[in-house]
Amino acid sequence: MDSVLATGDYCREIETYLCKKNDGHLIRVVGPSFDLVAAWAERGVPLKIAFAGIDRYFDRYYSRGPRRRPVKIDFCEADVLDVFDEWRRATGLPSPHASAASSTGESGDSGADAHRRASLPKHLERVIAKLTQARAGGAVGAEFDALIDDVARELETARQAHAMRGESRIAMIARLAAIDARMMEAARTALPAGENRGIAAEADEMMASYRSTMTPDAYSRAHAAATDRLVRERLRLPSVAFE
Repeated sequence: MDSVLATGDYCREIETYLCKKNDGHLIRVVGPSFDLVAAWAERGVPLKIAFAGIDRYFDRYYSRGPRRRPVKIDFCEADVLDVFDEWRRATGLPSPHASAASSTGESGDSGADAHRRASLPKHLERVIAKLTQARAGGAVGAEFDALIDDVARELETARQAHAMRGESRIAMIARLAAIDARMMEAARTALPAGENRGIAAEADEMMASYRSTMTPDAYSRAHAAATDRLVRERLRLPSVAFE
């Protein structure tokens, strides 16, 4: 559960956010809807992750044309759990509900399976597109923008090369991991100190409910991954690594 919120407070925060997304139309989180959101809190879904899942549902809803009626929180559950699963995998947290997911026909690792099936050239294409968008947004200064340009050029060269197989593919995957680590180190360095502190505090809050159940080393790795994810979101950076 969120570090400072009881279940009722967590549900009220979700209700308030849903009201804002519904342009001020209040849809109460009560009855079965309360039970659904309370289960998110018990699973350890951070509020920021729940909000991101709600945003994802609304983005898809708006893409189908003008809204016809306010959205109930129940409609957002699949997206909230998808975003939570993505965040959990990115931070290296185990799923405490893997068996429950399988019993309901959900696959907690479906995203990971899809990623393993994704082609390396397609991955490079997506990363280049996202780097171009980040560059157009003017990240945090000329030096970091130059690094984005260098990375994009290297990836474009790799993408245009012949299909990578065997040792060349292994070498490229290792190179992508190294590029990603370099880019994230540069991103953290380029951000103002105050912003880095704010991101670290946000990661503390998101990870608080897991701290007592993890070893110090595991928590440290997960916290670092959560921090990197927040930095990526702040600067709209893709993950260059291909795993």
